[in-house]
Parts: sequence; structure tokens; C-alpha cells
Amino acid sequence: MNMKDERQFVGYSKYRSRLVDGHVHTELCPHGSGDRTAMMIEKAIELRIEKVCLTEHAPLPTAFAAEYGGDKKAYSLGFEVDYIPGFESDIQEFLDRYGPLTDDNILSVHFMEGVNNAFYCLDYSPEEFEKGFGPWIEKQYELYYKYYSTVRQAVRADLGEYTPKRIGHFDLIKKYQHHFGFERHLDRRNAQVVSDILHIMRVQGRELDYNMSGFFKSDCREMYPSRFIQGMAAIIGVPFVLGSDAHSVADIENVWG
Repeated sequence: MNMKDERQFVGYSKYRSRLVDGHVHTELCPHGSGDRTAMMIEKAIELRIEKVCLTEHAPLPTAFAAEYGGDKKAYSLGFEVDYIPGFESDIQEFLDRYGPLTDDNILSVHFMEGVNNAFYCLDYSPEEFEKGFGPWIEKQYELYYKYYSTVRQAVRADLGEYTPKRIGHFDLIKKYQHHFGFERHLDRRNAQVVSDILHIMRVQGRELDYNMSGFFKSDCREMYPSRFIQGMAAIIGVPFVLGSDAHSVADIENVWG
């Protein structure tokens, strides 16, 4: 894949023409490569990236373990914080404590309620996805509406003074779209809730994470968000920040090389 050809974005970047990677993970990520942060920064400098935002996953709320039904296996600094419905006070407590020490934070939805009202991870594996959301697999638009409704909850949530400004990989629900044969277009109801979210974000002065990692996922093969959602964001007036969502030196090379 030629990323220079793929990097055709719709909308306006917060950083204009500057080359910025706003979503990078470190060796502290439990599902990462273990590559040292210094190595990743050196690769970014080599590729002439002007700014790298280290957005490591924030610790999940302690009580969340009982609600989870899945498998239990020169830079600015911040966290990628999980929004989980029902745990808003835990999230705010974390942000109140660490927000003053960070420069750049992302709010993402990785977990959603599924079978038996337990939470399951949206992007761990196709097997966990099917285990958690199997009853909705043949009802794609209901599943997507369930997801986007959770994202809408996330942007409406009052998480205090240090509420993250950027929303991560907006349409992560499509990660296994080719595996499960999902349609790539949105129906009217889902397009409306996406529009609602983007209008809320514009009023709040928030940003989208234009996340390129989806290009390299064999069951996704496109970035987050889709061109359609990029177009909606451009019309509504929500800016974006490019992000590789890199977990290794190789990821940085793939996206920016």
C-alpha cells in the first residue's frame, strides 16, 4: 500500500500543513510491540514528523473487571482514555488527578455492552467481537446504532475540567467489516446520529482523530473515520489531527515512510 497515495483527507487539520502524529503508543502498552519510546521518536525525527503525541492507554477503572466478559489478557504527553458508560466518576477521578500533568488526551470507545449486559472489546479479535455481539452480527445497522449511541454518550459526558478534547478512531465498530461482511455505507438513522455527534463536537470545540491504523487491518482496510464521515465533519466544521495509532517503530514507518 502506498500511503502517500492514501493520505488524501477531507476537512481541515488542526495543525494545517505541519506533519504531526497525534496518536502514538509506547512500550507501556500491554498489546504493543515493546519497542522503546526513544526508538519510535528517532524514527519520527528521521521521517521529519514535527510533533508526536504519546497517548498511552489510561488504566481502566478497578471495578470494570467485574463487568468485562471478554478475554482478560520531543513530544507532548497524554493518555488515550476509555469512555465506559457507568464509569464516568472513575474516569473523571483519573483525569482530575493526571490531567494537569498532560498536554494531549484522546477519548475513545473500545468497550461496549453486549451479550448478557457484559462489556466486550470492539477491537481485540473477531472471535471476541462475535462472542460479545453475536446477536447483532446479522443486524449490522442495529449494532452500529448501538455503537454510535455510545460514542454520543461519550461526547455528552461531563468528565470535568480535563475532559479529552480529541475523539479517537470515530468508527472503530467497522474494524472487522470485511470479516463479517458488513456494508460500508451508513443507513439514514446511523448517519443522523453521526451528524448529531459531530454537531455536539463542533459546539464543544473538539477534534477528530484521523486514525490511519485501519488501513493496515486486513478486515478493515480503510482509515477511521471513513471518507463519508470525513466529509460530514468538514461540512459541520470539526477539525482533525492525524494519528498513526502506532504501537511500534514499524507502524510509524508504514504510515509515514
